[in-house]
Amino acid sequence: MSSTPRMSRELGLAVLACALMPVTARAAPEPAQPFDTCRADLIAAATTRAVPQTVATAQLADLTADPEVIAATGSQGEFVRPLWDYIEASVTPARVEAGRSKLAEHADTLAAIEARYGIDRHILVAFWGVESSYGAVLDNPAVVKPVVRSLATLACGDPARAGYWRDELTAALQILAWNEAPLDRMPGGLTGSWAGAMGHTQFMPTVYHRFAVDFDGDGRRDIWTSVPDALASTANYLRAHGWKSGAGWGSEVVLPAGFDAALADETTPRSLDAWRSLGVRPVDDRAFADGAADATLILPAGIRGPAFLLRPNFAVILRYNTALAYALTVAHLSDRLRGDPAFARDWPRGDRPLTADERREIQNRLTERGFPTGGVDGKIGPRTRAALRAFQGSVGLSADGYADAPLLDRIRSAP
Repeated sequence: MSSTPRMSRELGLAVLACALMPVTARAAPEPAQPFDTCRADLIAAATTRAVPQTVATAQLADLTADPEVIAATGSQGEFVRPLWDYIEASVTPARVEAGRSKLAEHADTLAAIEARYGIDRHILVAFWGVESSYGAVLDNPAVVKPVVRSLATLACGDPARAGYWRDELTAALQILAWNEAPLDRMPGGLTGSWAGAMGHTQFMPTVYHRFAVDFDGDGRRDIWTSVPDALASTANYLRAHGWKSGAGWGSEVVLPAGFDAALADETTPRSLDAWRSLGVRPVDDRAFADGAADATLILPAGIRGPAFLLRPNFAVILRYNTALAYALTVAHLSDRLRGDPAFARDWPRGDRPLTADERREIQNRLTERGFPTGGVDGKIGPRTRAALRAFQGSVGLSADGYADAPLLDRIRSAP
């Protein structure tokens, strides 16, 4: 699950826009504390929140910072790789085949989870595949890290979000203090991603406390070694955040010739019948079964790439991780597990991906020209794409909101 506070949506397509929006500019954070000083503060803070002094001291007193963790905060693949590279690295033939095997192996468990929570098995197994390759990476020392060390490193070394990381660290220490993790079956101790996400479907510690469930009935909410608990916990999370049973996430669509790209603004819902009247044709007819249902249109790689109509369930996927690349990956893998084909339209693979500095330059230049992007973070999110569309429209270009090298050159040359 998301390693940063990226999660915000209840039901409704209007809130989908908020879930997609990047973090806005904020005041500069305080400098990071020396780790030894910070570590002592972490111990003191944890003991005020139901963590015994003995546990906090045993876990933190001798820790050193992990430099690889701080480095990872600036290189999250879902934000820095070309969209199609990210998707195709996860939705591989091998992962699709393995996922279908998991669907068969755990068919009874998945049926029981569907019955209790109303979450389609294919979306659950897709989360599992994307988050941990169906659990295959959980014992890989090249991938997983000690959760407490990672979170302590972030709490002390990422001052912009120190409060968030301290909350997650305290929650992890509570898991240990309350003997919730099956450490007897985890030789590496409490391990997870570089950002502290844990188990088969990568729950952050605070999310574990709120949504993990004991589905196999052994008395422990075990997302680390129990597949039933992990998948049911994910289903519980999705249901709590508004997943509509039977509605699906959306569909790739085919646009008519001469389609007005400005209609793909990501935030304006129209009924599926209304989209059909505009010539938008679904690749998957099942997505248009309820013509009165609302959906928004998005062109993540511009008018030359695939187009998607997104239903409200897509925003629930974004609750896990607000990166559009991530959400499309989970959605597409779920379709492939169901037996659907790959995307009908190819990506603009010949385009040179912009560097992080170039993406920040676009944001700066657009803002200077009166097209605000909501901040300068080097991540092309909905606000930046809205600013791009506004600029494109002002100079007579197709307003598809796609940031590529030719558009950067056009922005540079604009008065």
